[in-house]
Amino acid sequence: MKWQATEMDTYLQAKEYVDTAIIPLIPLSWQKDVKQTVAMGEFISIITMEVEKQFHGRVVQFPGFTYVKTEDMNSRLARIDSWVDELKKGGMNHIIFLTSDGEWKAKENELEGMLLWLPTIPLEHMDNQHKKDVINDQMKQMIPILTNQWQGK
Repeated sequence: MKWQATEMDTYLQAKEYVDTAIIPLIPLSWQKDVKQTVAMGEFISIITMEVEKQFHGRVVQFPGFTYVKTEDMNSRLARIDSWVDELKKGGMNHIIFLTSDGEWKAKENELEGMLLWLPTIPLEHMDNQHKKDVINDQMKQMIPILTNQWQGK
């Protein structure tokens, strides 16, 4: 389910089945590596939408956790912990973070939830069919990881 009022009606009717929050981690930079930073966010946003589509009825796609690339990692972690606390108190048993920013990999063990890091694949010069193929290939790799998370493996 998406972060939309119309989808929340569905969530409220079936919330016992919806136990997973999908949160894209979206970097922002306007001074250095602007295009690369935008590409990271764009790619992860597309992947997040595909995960939501694939697992509609089991996951909620939350708005992106946006941060400035120069923000101290401890500050980011403190902010993200408040999100996790809110979501856990609201009944989300699984928190899954999606990112293309390698800085998060070094802090993965400090996150309460699963971090899925995917290298950014530049989509800007691909035709639509090639984009779909690339996204489908990524999804084929992610589906078993997500289902294993739910099965406690």
